[in-house]
Parts: sequence; structure tokens; C-alpha cells
Amino acid sequence: LLLNEDETFNSFGYDAEKNFAEIAEEGDDSYKDFYYFHRFKMLLHNCKNLHRNICIDDMTRKRMEAHKVFTHSIKFLVDTLFDKLKGAVPDILLDDIHFVLTVPAIWDDPSKQFMREAAIAAGIKANQLSIALEPEAASIYCQHIPTEVDVSGNTSFLRTAKQGTKYMIVDLGGGTADITVHLRSGEGTLDEVRPASGGPWGGKSVDDRFEKFLGEVIGNDLVEDLKQNFMEDYLDLFREFESKKRNIATVKTGKVHMKIPLTVQSLVKKKLKKSVPDVLKESSYAESVHFANMKLHMSVDIFKDLFKPTIEGIVKHLKEVFMEKNVQGVETILMVGGFSECELVQKAIKDNFKDKKVIIPEDPGLAVLKGAVYYGHVPKTIGRRVARYTYGIQSWPEFDPNKHPEAKKVQIGTKFRCRDVFFKYVTKGELLTPGYRRSQIFQALKPDEECLECAIYVSDEEDPVYVDDESCRRLGTLRVPLPRVSTGCSLEIEETMIFGDTELEVQARDIYTNQQCEVSFDLLSNNVVQNGN
Repeated sequence: LLLNEDETFNSFGYDAEKNFAEIAEEGDDSYKDFYYFHRFKMLLHNCKNLHRNICIDDMTRKRMEAHKVFTHSIKFLVDTLFDKLKGAVPDILLDDIHFVLTVPAIWDDPSKQFMREAAIAAGIKANQLSIALEPEAASIYCQHIPTEVDVSGNTSFLRTAKQGTKYMIVDLGGGTADITVHLRSGEGTLDEVRPASGGPWGGKSVDDRFEKFLGEVIGNDLVEDLKQNFMEDYLDLFREFESKKRNIATVKTGKVHMKIPLTVQSLVKKKLKKSVPDVLKESSYAESVHFANMKLHMSVDIFKDLFKPTIEGIVKHLKEVFMEKNVQGVETILMVGGFSECELVQKAIKDNFKDKKVIIPEDPGLAVLKGAVYYGHVPKTIGRRVARYTYGIQSWPEFDPNKHPEAKKVQIGTKFRCRDVFFKYVTKGELLTPGYRRSQIFQALKPDEECLECAIYVSDEEDPVYVDDESCRRLGTLRVPLPRVSTGCSLEIEETMIFGDTELEVQARDIYTNQQCEVSFDLLSNNVVQNGN
């Protein structure tokens, strides 16, 4: 994404990279007035405390609110799609379109809410937007395509897979690896067998390893100098690497030849007082990497080693997943996502899982996109999902000296209560159908309260006791504005959490009037609340 100096939209995708490179080619520092964000989607996954106002760095270390970056990107996609549709269907309205936004399955609930809010800010109405999980979309797509070919050249099983068949989806994109397991159940639906898992093992991690390699040879300071002050050459270098990365094959031998910008040689000579060949001779790559005729000549084995940490991360994680009891019986691995096209990745998975059938659909990089369209038409294709965490709320029951510690005893009004008790709604690992509801009735602790606030917590354990247990963390805040009641009257609110879909939903109902209450569910605030009973 490329934004102008005043933070207005400039360009997106390949156009953004091309335009930013052209600006950098002008030879002055004008490119520093622009904001250029590259593969920024991973930033949400890496953020441990995501909130609404979080900022991210662009390629030149300038900061901007992440919400603006994602909103601009989504708005470009919406506007581009609508313009093309308008050309084919002149009378079409934006209200005629239902949008499906795909996210990695390993993203947590706050990340999904962040994307939803960015999409709404980009002009999509809330009731015209669905969030789809990327490996689920790919799995749905592969139920509908007429033929696929596995790596041995055989027609795949997906057209004729019987009810009860379990298979693994390995979704390898630019940023993340998403691993999930599905079971074909009755009436064409799919059940999730285990919660999605994965890590930062997409194509970008290979780029990061190449940058680390450069730092090992010429020093991290010089790499940073190149990025900050010679952006044109930095982009040229990584475009050259991308070209070589895409063409690497498992059977390739000999050398990989990469053009190196003249600026790199000048920086090495100026900063290190040495030539590039001399620097290489002094490095750990003296026998395998050489420099001549403005090119870096790397042995194929060294080049393949740049993929090694990423591939090892994928394989190690898959082995751990296959050790799980509920994954026993999985005989097929379905590889999707653009990075699945890499022959080195394909070979590694084949070699390490010889007893499994490895299937790669045609155009694996488009499997998620096409599957999202199917998902938009038939969202109930996923019949059941597995709860990733134990979900519950912070509650304040009456204090019981036989089971509550004295340290948690507090007095509210005339009653003694126990603070921070974890009231469980859903247990980690529980199979949930879309729309699964869990309700609890609450009373305002004080008669003059204007808003009922309840903190929602998640835990990695099945039976947490208190919300401040080590395994627990606050997910967000549920807020219900309270109507005024007569003195002496109590007010009871039924709060309902709806599980089993790709996003959490909440509802609230006034028990006395049976009317639905206004409710907000904020997963992106840093404020901790202590209210509700």
C-alpha cells in the first residue's frame, strides 16, 4: 500500500510497489514523504496487545495508525470491484453486494474485530460483511472443483471422499502457515477436528532470512543504511531475490546468480574500507558465495538454506499435530496458498510424511479467494468448529468461606462477594455448531448503575478458577446500557454469547420487559473493567 504525504490513497498491490520504486528512482529523498507498507497483514498476527489505535511502521520507519492502513487497502478493493461490476451491470448498487473478508484461522478474536471495523470504515455495511477463515475457504473450494492432481499425478480423493474422511489443510500464504483438520460429515458439511494452529512460516519468512544473510555478510548497519537511504536499490535487490526464489527447483544444481546494486559495493567500500569480495572471503560463506561482474554467485545449497528455517518450522509443527489423538486416521494433506507452489516446500512435506497423500489443487494461490465466494453463498458449509479457548466472564458471586480465598473477599453494599471468579461459558476443545448460545442472567450490583459492564476472559485451560489465573487473559468488555428503574426494584439482564461461527456475537435481553437491549462488545480497548455479578 502506498499513501501520499497527507495520508491520502495513492496505489495498492503491484502498482504501489512500482510507483514507490519510480519515486525512489528520482534520486532525491522525496520517497521519504510517502508511506509504503509491504506485507503488513502479518503485523496483526505478531501484535500481542492489539488495540484500536495501534500504530505500525512503514518501510522507512514512519508510523501510522494500523486502522488507516487496513481501511485504505480494503476501500481500494471495494472501489475497484464496484467499478468493474458497474461496467458490466450499470444498475448495480453497493447494497446488492455481500462481501467476504478472509483472515488466517490462527488470528484471535480481537484481530477479526479489527478487520471488521476497518472494512466498515471502508464503506461496507456491517450486515453485508462476513469473515471467513482462509483454510476453511480453501477446503470448501476443494469440495467443488471437478479435478485436482496430487504430486504423483493421480486424481485426488476430494470428489469422492466418503462421509467420515478426515484430511489436513495446510494453507501457506505470504505471511502465515495455517494448519487445520476437517472431517467430511453428512449432507456435504465439514466439521473442524481441531482448532487451527500455525505460525509465521509463509513466503515472507524466507525474505527475512535473506535479509539476515545480507546482515551476516556486510553487517546489519549497512543493510539498514541501504533501506533508509537508498530505497530504490533496496527494492531492486529484493525484487531480484523474489525472482530467484520463485524459480528455485528441487533438482537445480550449480550456482544462483543475483545482480547486486552498485550502491551496495559503494557502501561496503565507504563504511568497511573493503571490497565486496574481501568481505565475503572473511565471512562464513567464503567457500560457497562469491562476487564477480556485479553479481553474487551463491551455491544452490546455500540458497536453499534460506528456505530451511521456514520449511523446518512447517514440518516440525505438522509432526506435532499428527501426534494428537484426534488427528489419527488423517491420510491426506491438502496444500493451498501461494507458498504451496514452492517445490522445496512440496518435497519437504512429501519426504517427511511418506505415508500421507499430498494434494495440491490447480492454482493453489487462488483456492482461498475462490472458496470465499462459495462460503459467501453457503456459510453453513462448516457444520461444527472446535473452541480454541475456554471462554467465560468475570463474575462476583456471594462469598463462600468454604471455597473462596479470603484475599478475594470484597464488600459491595450489604453483601460480601468473591471477586474475579471465572464463570465458564464454553470449554476449550468443545465442538460447537454455528449459533451455539450460552446465556446468564445478571443483576446490577448497585441500584443507580447506568451501564452493566462485564469483562470477557479466555483461558488455555479447560477449567480455570479465577480470571487472574496464569492461563487467563482478558478478551474484551461487554457493555449494556441500563434503563432507569423505580427505587427498590431490581433489574435483571440476560446476556447471551453466540459461539460456533467465525466471529463471536453477543446479545442482551431485559428479563422484565423481554425487550432486546442495546449491547456493545469491545475487544480492542485497553481498559479493564470490574463490574457485573
